[in-house]
Amino acid sequence: MIIGIVGAPNKGKTTFFKASTLMDVEVANYPFTTIDANKGVGFVRNQCIDSHFKVQCNPRHGFCKEHTRYIPVDIIDVAGLVPVANEGRGLGNKFLTDLYQANALIQVIDISGKTNLEGKTTNNEENDPAKEIAFLVEEIDTWLFGIFKKNLDKISREQRTKKTKTQTALMTFMGSMGVSEKNLDLVLKECLLKEKLLEDWTDQQLKEFTKNIRKTTKPIIIAANKLDVPGSYEKLKKLKEKLPDMKIIGCCAEAELALKSANKAGVIDYLPGANNFKIISEKINEKQKQALEFIRKDVLKKYDSTGVQEILDSIVFETLKYFCVYPGGTKKLEDKDGNILPDCFLMPPRSTTLDFAYKLHTDFGKNFIKAIDVKTKMLLGKDHLLKNNDVIEIISGK
Repeated sequence: MIIGIVGAPNKGKTTFFKASTLMDVEVANYPFTTIDANKGVGFVRNQCIDSHFKVQCNPRHGFCKEHTRYIPVDIIDVAGLVPVANEGRGLGNKFLTDLYQANALIQVIDISGKTNLEGKTTNNEENDPAKEIAFLVEEIDTWLFGIFKKNLDKISREQRTKKTKTQTALMTFMGSMGVSEKNLDLVLKECLLKEKLLEDWTDQQLKEFTKNIRKTTKPIIIAANKLDVPGSYEKLKKLKEKLPDMKIIGCCAEAELALKSANKAGVIDYLPGANNFKIISEKINEKQKQALEFIRKDVLKKYDSTGVQEILDSIVFETLKYFCVYPGGTKKLEDKDGNILPDCFLMPPRSTTLDFAYKLHTDFGKNFIKAIDVKTKMLLGKDHLLKNNDVIEIISGK
């Protein structure tokens, strides 16, 4: 699971990344602070299944607090994109390439409208966040179209020579971009191109195809950042009304970063995504206390959270529709080291017990015999569809 953080320069993109991962990366108020893509680990929340068994789990990866499981996901932060980045302007081509591996994208925008598409502070109230969203989508779609256009003749020749079906001809190239056979089949059907030879595709059909591939394999949700700036909430409401089909969530990345940093330093007790915190250190000066109280009053109490955790949760569980499955046994929930429910896996929609077996180990998949639902003790076949918070024991042969 890889989530890409994208956006125009100077919108708080790297602050959002740092707030999500607590990675020590440079944050500054000027375009192209990010030169090389930053990579880190963030977490998404799920109500832990340990409460069902009346135990406390011991995660090997991530953590669990108050029976809320925080599951790790990889996050990549690329450089800010400027108009016509697909033609190499700014650092466009290099960092668009970094997006190959992402399962989904979070576009960070400046909902206050204080910066333009170039990332420069303008204090111009006419800067339109909707245009900011549209330009980035257009950049990515144009870039993808260019890549396919460049390779289409070669793939078409191979199709003609080998006399293969369109899906088969495309799959090797598409697979290198992280596109599954299922997604490719879906898009070809939607575009009515499954039975059409590649050499007969028009540019318009290719554009429609690449646009749908991006929507299917790189869905985008919007992080409307800088919600703490006066007037931003009203702009957020207008933006949601203007773009009703797009998932837009307001956030204040700076506040989340401050809270997580204070929590790490032992100054406060704060759980990511919470609407409050507790000061636990006596070694806090008046300036620090005032800053924290501002966040409590003007962010957490006003908006119920900083929004950062909600965005991460939303893109994984709502947009991608992934869910959590735990390996376990009917006789015990511990591993050989005594850790209770140590692992939790994020599975894509319509995953089966066989998919889960392969997720655990290739040999489990190859030698699958049956599975057991640990909660109900029911026997499950290889095609059984799993659901969130299933605990599954895999039985395999040698």
